[in-house]
Amino acid sequence: MDPVPEQPHSLVSVCVSLGSNLGDRAARLAAAVAALRATPGISGVVLSSVYQTDPVGPPPQGPYLNAAVRFETSLAAEALLSRLLEIESEQARRRTSERLGPRTLDLDLLLFGDRSIDEPGLVVPHPRMHLRAFVLEPLSEIAGTWVHPVLGETIAALAERVRDPTAVRRLLAEATEAGRSNSSIN
Repeated sequence: MDPVPEQPHSLVSVCVSLGSNLGDRAARLAAAVAALRATPGISGVVLSSVYQTDPVGPPPQGPYLNAAVRFETSLAAEALLSRLLEIESEQARRRTSERLGPRTLDLDLLLFGDRSIDEPGLVVPHPRMHLRAFVLEPLSEIAGTWVHPVLGETIAALAERVRDPTAVRRLLAEATEAGRSNSSIN
């Protein structure tokens, strides 16, 4: 008996946050977006504006550049997470036990369609995204009407609740608008 061919995954809309506060931050974000666009099984990458944000972690560390992307994928959530970790590694990210420390690149899987996933090493929606202005501000630009699958509120409403214009400042808006079609961030 012949094996049954594996069925392709249907497309899922996904949101990912991007952040960097070490090295050439804008170049690292641009490289991450380019790597996502070049990944088989990912299409239609839409990039938010870039924001400069105050660090949340222990001092001393410099400000972050943060953004968000939305795209369609046929990859399973676990495979997408593996790809995000690979892209971080390509940008010299070294994971340590220290949470909230400085980093060359941080890619967090925020939303995977309307799914709620709680597995070792993979929790979606991201468990702290609703508390973080540096995540929600760029995310609300590109997915403001999306509903958080656990909290039942729109991303725009969650962003409004934690908005802090002194700590999360929009940058590169015009360059980023151009980047939505050609992947340039700087």
